[in-house]
Amino acid sequence: MLCWGHSAFGQLGFNHGSLTIIPEPRKSTFPLSFCIKQVACGESHSVFLLEDGRVYSCGCNSAGQLGRDPEDVSPGYVNALANEHIIHVACGQAHSVALSSQGQLFSWGAGSEGQLGHSTTEPSVPVPRQIKKLNQQKILQVSCGNQHCLALSDDGQLFTWGQNNHGQLGLGPGFTQQSSPQRVKSLEGIPLARVTAGGYHSFALSLSGAVFGWGKNSSGQLGLSDEQDRVSPCHVKPLRSQKVVYISCGEEHTAVLTKTGGLFTFGAGDHGQLGHDSLHNEINPRRVLELMGSEVSQIACGRQHTIAFVPSSGVLYAFGCGEHGQLGTGCTNNVICPTAVKGRWFPYNVRIPPSVDPSLFSIIKHIFSGWNKTFVICSKPESPEPADDFRLCQNGNYTSLINNETIDGWRQKVIDNSNSNTINGIVQTLSSSACWNGSFLDKNNVCCSILTETMSILRPVPRSQDLTCYLLKYCLRS
Repeated sequence: MLCWGHSAFGQLGFNHGSLTIIPEPRKSTFPLSFCIKQVACGESHSVFLLEDGRVYSCGCNSAGQLGRDPEDVSPGYVNALANEHIIHVACGQAHSVALSSQGQLFSWGAGSEGQLGHSTTEPSVPVPRQIKKLNQQKILQVSCGNQHCLALSDDGQLFTWGQNNHGQLGLGPGFTQQSSPQRVKSLEGIPLARVTAGGYHSFALSLSGAVFGWGKNSSGQLGLSDEQDRVSPCHVKPLRSQKVVYISCGEEHTAVLTKTGGLFTFGAGDHGQLGHDSLHNEINPRRVLELMGSEVSQIACGRQHTIAFVPSSGVLYAFGCGEHGQLGTGCTNNVICPTAVKGRWFPYNVRIPPSVDPSLFSIIKHIFSGWNKTFVICSKPESPEPADDFRLCQNGNYTSLINNETIDGWRQKVIDNSNSNTINGIVQTLSSSACWNGSFLDKNNVCCSILTETMSILRPVPRSQDLTCYLLKYCLRS
């Protein structure tokens, strides 16, 4: 793993207190760096998720955001999560969240704005604690803003909590900060593929490619053609023809990736973080022309900078604020156009000449960025793998669909373990309009075609609970 940027608090994981700025990619000294699956970045701390589900953390612990008692600046094991298999981690400014394989959320760190979701506003929670209000939900995704959180459940419900000074929770008018998860009712029925939090703004992407934004918009970071905050999700119409598949947010800017590998940015541009060869803000999504001839497959936003990866060349590009070395260019000046990150980058599918030491080259697997730092997981030169592609949906990571595969899985679950939790989970999915709407987007879904015909011949139309019971019996019929 390579990393660079701000390291004054040990947040890059180096056991050197004198390293405050690392301006170019440097190999991690964390002994388990070859096992890292994901990195989450807070302002002055970092959380590492290993392939086996273990969680490590490093950096500042002023609000308990490390989830452990730090012995030194090296990454340390978050022992309180030892009984959980964690599959995803996220960080806010000074708080952290972990998602288990069972769909349960745990949070710790700063909590004065309610960002931990524990129904309290404790200044600090130093040990991971389960968010009990979401116990009955299976959470698939979680994303953290500076002091707020978004979570998507498998039945398509979006929950938000934390600070709401700019409407970033999307709950509508009249809501202050929320210390426990609340449903975003205005998006119910819309099958969501991804949720993303910026500093004080939020986005949701539907399975059909529609983009919804809300929260702070003082720099145009919502892409809604103005600079007015929104307290409820609004459709970002300028993006409706672009086939957006991925969204990343900085503190006051946003970057979106399209299915064809196009990169659009908007919002604050005062440090060059939009990559448009200027320092102007953009209130409408605008394509980064410097990368127009290349297909981008991964993007990541820091606080005031943006990282983009082009797999055909294996090169990583950066632009925006470089004050803390977060661009990896070897300098600490700002860059207003995409510039190659320093290093010997190599595409995975091009053979390195036998006469050259392969350890001198870096083959990118996955990029992570946040606040003023960047991490890159690389493939082993002797057995390179293709880089992850953010344009591809991860199975099981978005609103559940009701199709033949789902129903076969339900049948097997009932055969293996027919308890109340299993049945309740199935009923919850069948009762979700978002799950149904997402299922009908697939024209090849034979199951939905049959169920559509079944429902159309029911006269009179039964009450919703009767219909759910009928469909449950139909789906589980062997």
